[in-house]
Amino acid sequence: MHIYKKKRFWAGILLAQFLLFFLFSKSKTIISFFEKFFEFQKGFHQVIFSWIPFSFGDVLYILLGVFSLYFILKCFKKKSRNNALLKLLLIINLFYFSYQISWGMLYFQTPIIKKLKNQEKPNIEKAKRLAVIYLEKCKATRKLVSEDKNGIFVVHDLKNVQEEILLQQQKLPLYISDKNTTEINSIKPSLFGYVMNFTGILGYYNPFTAEAQYNSKLPSSFTPFTLAHESSHQLGFAREQEANFVGYLVGIHSENLDLRYSTEYFTLKSLLRFIVEEDPAFVKSVIRNYSIGMKKDRLYEKSFMLRHQGWLDDFFGFTNNLFLQSNQQDGSITYSYFIDLLLNYEQ
Repeated sequence: MHIYKKKRFWAGILLAQFLLFFLFSKSKTIISFFEKFFEFQKGFHQVIFSWIPFSFGDVLYILLGVFSLYFILKCFKKKSRNNALLKLLLIINLFYFSYQISWGMLYFQTPIIKKLKNQEKPNIEKAKRLAVIYLEKCKATRKLVSEDKNGIFVVHDLKNVQEEILLQQQKLPLYISDKNTTEINSIKPSLFGYVMNFTGILGYYNPFTAEAQYNSKLPSSFTPFTLAHESSHQLGFAREQEANFVGYLVGIHSENLDLRYSTEYFTLKSLLRFIVEEDPAFVKSVIRNYSIGMKKDRLYEKSFMLRHQGWLDDFFGFTNNLFLQSNQQDGSITYSYFIDLLLNYEQ
């Protein structure tokens, strides 16, 4: 019997991959190679998949899930167990290898914080001053955007927002990003939008097709910044809080009012989350000073989240936290790195 038809062979290959990519993550030269490879495969994939009107990456995930479930079920049958386990191990090996070469190694790029001149720890007083500034920015921009019949912020032209994001990416400071920008729009609504409502996931990047997916069911106050965040992943920023920061740089100076308001509002909320444990009275004071429109947006966001809370939200929050920590990130609960980048940049 050929050795590649044995389960322990593929189990050994998987273990060898874990070790190999761990060693790769320690080499700046190899990480630099993977950064260049990412640029190549991203451009290639966007040419192939961007013209498709739906998320082709989601279709691939569905097929992968169906095949995996099929072989898992076959494992419960004695006659087909060995063959099913062998195929499952083969799928896992191929998936893990493809993921690491196309995306996983980018988590070990030089952190953005090391590219900034100032590298001070987040300071509550500085965060408070910035929160007041962004409160006023939000109030001013909120007056200029569109509302629905209930007075809640609404985005009418998402295509325009997407095109503006790609344009603003070309204006990022070179000391922060020297990555290849593109004019190819490959930002698409997820096919799993309804399920995503119950998971707390706003969007995600598919490294196998270079598509950025977002939940089209979100309140409009979330959506433009979510597009900027996911498009930052497309640009090559793997860490979540760095994608937030690049999304912030993209949106904060934008002439597109929908994108700018969503970015300012996200920044204000992030600052308040950072401050609240130290000074909850200050946070309550800021929220009381929201404009009428901002208060309506906040209430709508809260009602949306309350309507969709459940065990899926807890499950995906837990698994996402583990995933982030396994890739040298603080986890989904700790947002201080974004605040760290924000405060140091604003200085």
